[in-house]
Amino acid sequence: MLIPLSRKKFEDLIPLVATGAQYKYCWGKFPDFLRRILVSISALASILLIRAVFGSGEYQDSLQSVTFFIGLFALVYWLWSPVLQASLRNFAYRRYKFSGFLQGEVLDVYLSDELISTEENVNSRGELVVVENRERRINLEVGDESGFTTLLQVPLRQEHQAILPGDAAELLVVSNRPDLGRIAKVSDIFIPSSGIWVSDYPYLRRDEFEAVSRQLEAAGYVESEDDGELPRRPFYTDAPRRSSRTEVPRRSSRLAYDQSDNQYDEAPRRGASSRSFKPSEDSIRADSQARPRKRIPKTGANGNDLYRRADPRD
Repeated sequence: MLIPLSRKKFEDLIPLVATGAQYKYCWGKFPDFLRRILVSISALASILLIRAVFGSGEYQDSLQSVTFFIGLFALVYWLWSPVLQASLRNFAYRRYKFSGFLQGEVLDVYLSDELISTEENVNSRGELVVVENRERRINLEVGDESGFTTLLQVPLRQEHQAILPGDAAELLVVSNRPDLGRIAKVSDIFIPSSGIWVSDYPYLRRDEFEAVSRQLEAAGYVESEDDGELPRRPFYTDAPRRSSRTEVPRRSSRLAYDQSDNQYDEAPRRGASSRSFKPSEDSIRADSQARPRKRIPKTGANGNDLYRRADPRD
C-alpha cells in the first residue's frame, strides 16, 4: 500500500541539516577522525604559508582578513565536516519532488559476507599475500501487493534476528513522478511489529516517521498485522523464492540465521531434517539453480488507481 505524502511532511521526515544520529554516523571511527585532523592541520599550515609569502604589499590588510576566516574554518574542519557530509546525503533525497509512505511485507531475509576492503601484506617467506576484509550483512527484500520490490543490505546487528518473512515493513519512497509510478530511492525500513529499524545511514527522523505510521493506522489508511491481512510465513519453506531487480546484487551463496537458538548458520537445503545442517557450496549452488524463478517488475505502479490518497489535510 502506497500513500502519497505532502512536501512539508517529506521535509520533516528528511531534514536539511544533519540530525544527531546522522552526525554520529558521519563522525566515523578513529581513523576517520584522525584523517580530518590531518586535513585541518594541512589546510592551516598552507594558509600560514600564504600569509608569510604574500603578506606584504598594498593588499596586506585584505589578505589577512580573508586568510583569518579561512583559517578559522580550516581549524575546526574536523568538527563541522560530518555535518556537511550528512547534509549532502539528505539533499540527495530532498531533491526529489514527490514522496510516499509504503507499507509492504518482508518477502525474503538472508545473510551474506561482503568484501569491504583488501590489504596486501608480505608473509615471513617474503611472499605477497592479499588479505580480504569481509563483513556479515543482512539482506532484506520488501515488496507490496502491486509487485514492487526492493532490497536493502545493511551491516548485521543482533536485533535483526527477530525479523521474519511476512512481517509488515514500512518505508519512505521518493520519485519525480506525481503518481509515484517509478520509485527512485527508498529510505530506512521500519518493522512495526518488533520496533526494529533496518538501515545503514539513518535518513529518516525516526520519531517523526513512527508518528506518521500511527496517524495513518488510526485513520484507516494502513493495515495492522492484527487485522489478519499480513500473515506471517515460516522462515524455512519449500516455496520458490521471489526474485527482484534491485540496486544491490545478490550473492550466489546465502546465509540464514536460526531463530530457535539465535545462532547464525548457513541456510539448509530443501528437505533437510534439521536447521543446523550445513551443506557444501556445490549443493547450495545446485539447489538454487533447480528452483523455479518468478520475475517481478521493479516498479509496480501504473496509475493512480493503485494507490489510496492520504488525507489532504496532512
